Amino acid sequence: MYQINFSKPIHVHFIGIGGISMSGLAKVLLDRGFTVSGSDRQKSPLTLSLEKDGAFIHYGQRAENITDDIDVVIYTAAIGKDNPEFARASELNIPMLTRAELLGQMMKNYHDAIAVAGTHGKTTTTSMLAQILSDSGKDPTVSVGGILPSIGGNIRIGQSGVFLTEACEYTNSFLSFFPTVGVILNIEEDHLDFFKDIEDIRHSFRRFAELLPMDGCLIINADTPDYEEIMRGLDCHVTTFSLEKEADYTAKDITWDSYGHASFTVYHHGKKLGSFFLKVPGLHNVSNALAAIACARVFHISPDEIAKSLSGFTGAERRFEYKGTIGGATIIDDYAHHPSEITATLDAAANYPHRKLWCVFQPHTYTRTAAFLNEFAKALAAADEVVLAEIYAAREVNTIGITSEDLAEKITQLGTPCRVLPSFDEIENYLLTSCEKGDLILTMGAGDIVRVGEHLLGK
Repeated sequence: MYQINFSKPIHVHFIGIGGISMSGLAKVLLDRGFTVSGSDRQKSPLTLSLEKDGAFIHYGQRAENITDDIDVVIYTAAIGKDNPEFARASELNIPMLTRAELLGQMMKNYHDAIAVAGTHGKTTTTSMLAQILSDSGKDPTVSVGGILPSIGGNIRIGQSGVFLTEACEYTNSFLSFFPTVGVILNIEEDHLDFFKDIEDIRHSFRRFAELLPMDGCLIINADTPDYEEIMRGLDCHVTTFSLEKEADYTAKDITWDSYGHASFTVYHHGKKLGSFFLKVPGLHNVSNALAAIACARVFHISPDEIAKSLSGFTGAERRFEYKGTIGGATIIDDYAHHPSEITATLDAAANYPHRKLWCVFQPHTYTRTAAFLNEFAKALAAADEVVLAEIYAAREVNTIGITSEDLAEKITQLGTPCRVLPSFDEIENYLLTSCEKGDLILTMGAGDIVRVGEHLLGK
């Protein structure tokens, strides 16, 4: 594998530079004096920011974008061998690295490298940790898979030896990393277009845990079924956290305010560590906060400092994000695209003031929709009424024949009104004519469903 010497800047080209992770890595290289070029389908706030920082970006991916002066090409799992830039780089024998390989090589340059893994909650927990580490003066470099207002985007470039990133299991990306502290929030079935089954996924997380050095630390959710199999026999130190079981870190005395925000007491080895309050709703965020607290304690950050940071944390974009009100109805947007995430988000919404709860859901990928059809229906049926958009294809072609109508039929059978509207315009018109003052409209999904709420609000 090609190795980058980060003390000797070279020319790096990113295929798909506007991606949430790719753009962040490009910014880190620009800060280190590298020449950065790249390509993407269209302009975006992320590409415009990169151009302002000195990157040269092509809009449209073409073979001629790959020039002889490029030293290495970075690409993501979404880029196939038939991509014209990928093919041209291969033809010219230009070294190529995946996004994950580049990120892994970056991590080697830091004394402390934190990788936050899990089927759900990675962005929120990484964002919580980013705030805690920054507030406490650790000055971390942060790569997060969302837009975090407190750091002004998806990347924070620090000057210390601390690096913090999300660690995604899809295509085993996180196995290219070099963490000194690893966090496993949960392990569930997902990405079944790549993994065979839950055992295949668990095997991948076990391999991730094995990456940690002897003087490293694994922080793992003891509420994960058979979590002992993931940690058994590891050379590193292991710390556990739990909402349901005895563990190193536990949360007790959980109470809720009128917006579903939790106050709770954390115990460490059975002794009170401190009292904490969150401004992000839901029980799942108490679990995320426990993971962040356990990780912060590895860096000897005091409970009072952690509590202050968490009480000021208002979340990342697209994570139960308040968008505004229209006609007295509140619009909130969330990235949830897996049945467990939907359940957690709708549970949080149940504690949020509302007359009627509307869920406007855009299923994400055909394989995920087909694999969890019954689970999606059960989770979504917790809303008072569901509106479905067409399935967001992402990287896939519909070879299965699955449609949103299949999901709507299941939801209706469970007794919750549900309809499929094929365009965002039709969804917006239906909401405008159907919603009343006091209603809560929750747009949900990993695609572009956020546009519905933003368009209704004139954004």
